[in-house]
Amino acid sequence: MTEIIDFFIEAYRGSPLHLIILEFIAFVFGVLSVYYAKKANILVYPTGIICTAITVYLLYVNKYLGDMMMNFYYTIMSIYGWWNWARKKNDHYVVEISRTNQKEKLVGTVLFVVTMVVTYLVYRGYGYELETVNYIDILTSGIFFTAMWFMANKKLENWTLWIIGDLITIPLYAYRGLGMLSLQYIIFTILAIQGYFEWRKNLNSNRQIA
Repeated sequence: MTEIIDFFIEAYRGSPLHLIILEFIAFVFGVLSVYYAKKANILVYPTGIICTAITVYLLYVNKYLGDMMMNFYYTIMSIYGWWNWARKKNDHYVVEISRTNQKEKLVGTVLFVVTMVVTYLVYRGYGYELETVNYIDILTSGIFFTAMWFMANKKLENWTLWIIGDLITIPLYAYRGLGMLSLQYIIFTILAIQGYFEWRKNLNSNRQIA
């Protein structure tokens, strides 16, 4: 247990205090965001915007361009999701929890592939010598990009993608020395599993009522 605590603390020795504080703030709001997502509460978006905006800066400082680009996208997509979830027609919300159809699965697949290609080109454009962690970064970028789009449209499958991406990201951030963000993704995974079952229960209940 002591070794684990030392591992997380060691990564922050010599780090500027303002970066540690910012990472902690991102940690708190990130967890809140996933909690609200699990509840299908629109507060997922304002809390998420705070988290991702701070994370964009932290990743820029650490020169993790793939993750930085994804978090910038999350910020933009959160604005869209906030608007989409808030839409009403005849006092009823327009967007409800549902499963993806074949067309949406195809769009998700295209987004996944295009995102990985774009992320790869960004690394190449900046002259990076790609290593294993960069290729993992490229993969998770595609997963999270698609998951965010599914979530903005309240598709149940968004949780499956978050769980897969989170499990890959936990050791990746730990390896990079971003201990709080690694811990955050452990919590994300637990909440994502809960979110999947909660959304599925909600979806099944709505079908029975219909």
